[in-house]
Amino acid sequence: MRADGMKRAGYMRGKKVNKNGQEHDPKSLKKKWERTRSRLRAELGEDIFKSWFGRVELEAVKDSTVHLSVPTPFLRKWLKSHYNERLLSCCNAEFKGMEHVEFRVRQPHDSTAASAPMDGGGARAGGNVRSALHDKVPAGAAGGYDGFEGSPLDRGLTFGAFVVGSSNRLVHAAAREVADSVGQMQRRYNPLFIHGSVGHGKTHILNAIAWQARSVKPQARVVYLTAEWFMSRFVQALKTRAAVAFKESLRGIDILLIDDMEFLQGPVIQQEFCHALNSLIDSGRQIVVAADRAPSKLERLDARMRSRLAGGLVAEVGPMDLALRQKILINCIEAERREDGKFAVPDSIIEFLASRLTEGGRELEGAIIRLRAAVRLTGEPVSVDGAEFIVRDLMSASEPKRIKIDDILRIISKHFGVNRTELLSSRRNRSIVRPRQIGMYLAKNLTSRSLPEIGRRFGNRDHTTVLHAIRKVEQLMSDDMSLKEEIELLKRVLRD
Repeated sequence: MRADGMKRAGYMRGKKVNKNGQEHDPKSLKKKWERTRSRLRAELGEDIFKSWFGRVELEAVKDSTVHLSVPTPFLRKWLKSHYNERLLSCCNAEFKGMEHVEFRVRQPHDSTAASAPMDGGGARAGGNVRSALHDKVPAGAAGGYDGFEGSPLDRGLTFGAFVVGSSNRLVHAAAREVADSVGQMQRRYNPLFIHGSVGHGKTHILNAIAWQARSVKPQARVVYLTAEWFMSRFVQALKTRAAVAFKESLRGIDILLIDDMEFLQGPVIQQEFCHALNSLIDSGRQIVVAADRAPSKLERLDARMRSRLAGGLVAEVGPMDLALRQKILINCIEAERREDGKFAVPDSIIEFLASRLTEGGRELEGAIIRLRAAVRLTGEPVSVDGAEFIVRDLMSASEPKRIKIDDILRIISKHFGVNRTELLSSRRNRSIVRPRQIGMYLAKNLTSRSLPEIGRRFGNRDHTTVLHAIRKVEQLMSDDMSLKEEIELLKRVLRD
């Protein structure tokens, strides 16, 4: 009776509870939400978790309902239609007796911002109720200033957490120089254009520049935004007749960081963005842009904008080699070990994962998080076979595309303007021989076909002819960098 009376009064063992016996204590709720997020991460994988749950925040738990907030109506609709049952199940593991999950679309300044990390910030933070910083920060902070809001920043994406290798060393060095020179009128790399495939670290670099610039000069006006953000805010400004104020606030920035540039579209939006871009560069402000391809390949963009973006330093974040993938895995393991000192991964598993997960850093990070979850939940060490089972879907997603000789013939024919019949003929014109030799070289490097088989597919030629063609192209590539770049482009086209 005493316990029942205390429960009805709203207390249980010194803790505040509601009428259903659910705790009001914010610290307890936060810990339970962190554990719920960990369950979701383990079940869905890191890539899916970050895509859909990285910006979900816990607001309250009451009346058998978990109340969550999300930044956009689209995200609320998507979570309700695709992950409602999974989310409710994970919530019930921590918040007993839950029957519903409700989503609210929060306003930009609903959440309390935390302070920015310093450069040595270590590995990515995870498991917080607020996983990414929004823009309600002091004037001059990385997210925005004077009411101008940029896209959210991730507190874990600093230079200290960025793993440097041969494929990203140039980009890293240029980004550091840009961040360290914030406030200086002399701009060596303006604009700085960073391009590369998904998962190679472009967003990490942009976030790192923002945090480092703020560390170097706290009053600097640094704004990070995505092309999607710019489009939506500009359309909103047009509707509310605030376009002039919007453009003026954009022009007052010290460093503007733009992500996913390939998604910027619409003639009016592109025109206004180009004006803002020119104004910032002409006034000595720094621009950093990231996209999935070089400026010349962004066909949707206006020619003048492509020309201006190509006028600075254009640097590619290339595919990660084996050594870099191993370094990233070790870095992720060290980050997990800071939370769980007993967590360890044998070298054999690190080598296995590095050799099989070749797409990018997100898959590598997700693999380590899954391994730690498996060790924690089962209490047993993971073998190579066990690791392969745990990350099998990541490996299937990263399996290279199977390239056929027919694909090579089609791309060569289109690229060099030579029809297939001429490529397979006995004609010896230079305009035909060179594309034919490049096609044989690509067939040897991108397929598993033997030299006799390649010769047969290229007009019943002898395998010695194929070998000569391969050696000829290799020699030409070593002497002619433009030809080497052209062939690398053909490889990327065939692999995409």
